[in-house]
Amino acid sequence: MSNKTKPKLNLSGFPQEKQRMFFLADTKYIAYGGARGGGKSWALRRKLVLLALNYAGISILLIRRTLPELRDNHIRPLTKELSGFCKYSAMKKCFDFPNGSRIQLGYLDSDGDLLQYQGQEYDIIALDEATQITEYQFHTLKGSLRGANSFPKRMYITCNPGGVGHAWVKRLFIDRNFREGENPDEYSFIQALVYDNEILLKKNPDYLNQLKSLPESLKQAWLCGRWDEFEGQFFSEFDYYKHTCPVCEINEDVRKYCAIDYGLDMLAAVFVAVDNKGNCVVYDEIHMENLIVSKASELIKEKMDGVCMVIAPSDLWSRQKDSGKSIAELFCENGVYLTKLKSERIGGWMCLREYLKKDGKLKIMRNCQNLIRCLPLLMHDKTRIGDASTKPHNITHAPDALRYFAVSRYSDVFAENKENTSIKLKDKIKTKKEY
Repeated sequence: MSNKTKPKLNLSGFPQEKQRMFFLADTKYIAYGGARGGGKSWALRRKLVLLALNYAGISILLIRRTLPELRDNHIRPLTKELSGFCKYSAMKKCFDFPNGSRIQLGYLDSDGDLLQYQGQEYDIIALDEATQITEYQFHTLKGSLRGANSFPKRMYITCNPGGVGHAWVKRLFIDRNFREGENPDEYSFIQALVYDNEILLKKNPDYLNQLKSLPESLKQAWLCGRWDEFEGQFFSEFDYYKHTCPVCEINEDVRKYCAIDYGLDMLAAVFVAVDNKGNCVVYDEIHMENLIVSKASELIKEKMDGVCMVIAPSDLWSRQKDSGKSIAELFCENGVYLTKLKSERIGGWMCLREYLKKDGKLKIMRNCQNLIRCLPLLMHDKTRIGDASTKPHNITHAPDALRYFAVSRYSDVFAENKENTSIKLKDKIKTKKEY
């Protein structure tokens, strides 16, 4: 008989009532939380460890939005709890159990991070703070929830109201507003408030007072778990299934437009086909960084087949100090002739919101991945009612370009510019009072 001491788990604590309900839930998609202080992270970690122990060889993925959050909330606690029992690889960020099970840890700070999970197979996927990821990311990860074995296939998520994923989490787990192909029997939600976490209230009684002292909207969301009080997402109307469509051929009986948002940091262009009933389909896009005007023009011209107008905001007509020419004039010299748009931000967003509210009026083909990714990421500006936040700036370009197109469908938005040097240079930069 071996004299070696068997490895022991350093697990402590017992689940509270709501956590126990979370442990026992057996639907395919299980959400837990709904307010601050409900004991979500502990419950999620402990559930995953129990699954790994119970099913020898099971493959588990635990996701948090950023690497620092992943490290602080999960890697460090799991390392302490599993030390001496599991092998942890800092390079691979995974815990390997003696029975062959594995808990893989990852982060999802941007859509680029999805690439490391595509093509992989996991029996269990856990999303901690799921309202911090987009619906597109959620659906992409669902594609990795598979495997030819008898292990359960489940997705566990924890969540609070607010964040870029507020709308899709609320739709599925709070409103239970299911779409075609979504089975209501596969979704369950266990709400846990700070009042359900007796251990936290005992150890840190002042935390409850902190939540009570928040501004009313945050208090209703984070203390009371009210999902209707804190939206955060600017375009809550955006619906991936309603507003996107598969790639298809464009009917010849349409008018094609291009709308651009340009700066040295990013060229964002959307190409839109409009039929005789006013229905619009975004069928192509450009989303590239660090392009000078000549390179940007080349990319636009490659996709200009049948396009009757290239719409651009009026700030491109401002003269540059170094050359004395405007960006619009430089585009003109490179063969792209712009139509000047005077667009006020709040009014422009209202125009786009109207398109999103009307069923069928606006569709985005699913090859336009950047526009689809960025639209639901826009958040409300905290200081200007009715405007979208300009931070993070890298997600604003594609929505801005679509906003310019939406505004262009109204009659009084084209700027009259009699002193336009591009027109003097070559009478092909269009200006109109009426559309």
